[in-house]
Amino acid sequence: MPADRLPRYVELGAKQLEERTRAAQALLNSCTLCPHLCRVNRTAGERGFCRMGAQAVVASGGPHYGEERELVGGGGSGTIFFSGCTLRCVFCQNWQISWEGQGVALPAEEVARVMLGLARRGCVNINLVSPTHFVPQILAALCIALRRGLHVPLVYNTGGYELPETLALLDGVVDIYMPDIKYADDKPGALYSAALDYASRTKVAVCEMQRQVGDLAVDKHGVAYRGLLIRHLVMPNDLAGTEEVLRFVTREVSPHAAVNVMAQYRPAHLASRYPLLDKCVSTLEVQAAKKLTKQLGMRVIGG
Repeated sequence: MPADRLPRYVELGAKQLEERTRAAQALLNSCTLCPHLCRVNRTAGERGFCRMGAQAVVASGGPHYGEERELVGGGGSGTIFFSGCTLRCVFCQNWQISWEGQGVALPAEEVARVMLGLARRGCVNINLVSPTHFVPQILAALCIALRRGLHVPLVYNTGGYELPETLALLDGVVDIYMPDIKYADDKPGALYSAALDYASRTKVAVCEMQRQVGDLAVDKHGVAYRGLLIRHLVMPNDLAGTEEVLRFVTREVSPHAAVNVMAQYRPAHLASRYPLLDKCVSTLEVQAAKKLTKQLGMRVIGG
């Protein structure tokens, strides 16, 4: 395998990965992993915004064939869904996991076992869904998995609400960043996702992700092994500010960014309580967003 195809955590090595793990675990004593900056002692059982404690809580893990084709390959994306979330989107389709925290608390040894099991089943990557509040636990598991031969790319699948300081712990660890950019400005983030500064924080975070991994790169089979893949969900009444999001990406992230303009919005969970959210998006709205993405020169992912 060419050197530039090695997973970044393999290149980083066990010693540095262990140092990152210790630095991340120290943050659990006064948690500042996400922009909510709760400063609770999760090792002592205190709970902040994400409502999670000292151990990772896993809702499910298995090969996923519904992700972008660049992540699926022939063996599926090895997806681990973590419980809890740094956001509280009123339209969340997985609210039982993100809001209610359904899942099983697992020590690092067991999370590593899940990672290795997915790799043995032929998954082309390990896809960490909603990982932000469990970065220390994930790094601890990765240390174990690396020693036992894990050798597939690591995908950081996030809602986008991140701190640069947490992302710095992942520099040289994560191969593929896959953030959402949900909104163009802060107001809807506050109204619909309980994040007062969502857009401001996410724009900084996505630029840092781009700096770390660059544009999305794929192998001869079209499977991604490194880079940034941005997701943007088209929302009713243009609450997401789609054109502004796309122009931000091409102007400040990369003119060649890989972007999946998503049509999956539906008024799930509590969305019916919000008149502007209580409808689906039209095919024409999605087509217009994808057309603009192409016109701006970016790479349209997912059709």
